[in-house]
Amino acid sequence: MKQRILHFIDKNKIYVGIVFFFLMWILFFDEFNWIRIRRDSLKLKALKREATYLNEKIEQDKKRLHAIKTNPAELEKFARETYFMKKENEDIYVIIEK
Repeated sequence: MKQRILHFIDKNKIYVGIVFFFLMWILFFDEFNWIRIRRDSLKLKALKREATYLNEKIEQDKKRLHAIKTNPAELEKFARETYFMKKENEDIYVIIEK
């Protein structure tokens, strides 16, 4: 089998060289080469993951906004947590977990 391949290469050196050159050109030197396609596909996967995360975050924020707009207790909770608002004669202790 190895003899047949070597005989074919010896017999058709020009054609094998052209095919080899064409493959190298397509894989490494062309505008849309294999390396660029691989890098772009990895970047696309990362962007899709980020888009999924951001869409989930948007949905959570919409639900939170709706709760704040419709429920006064949620509005008070949000104001206390975010802006450290307090009632008269009330002390606030902020506990930061490591």
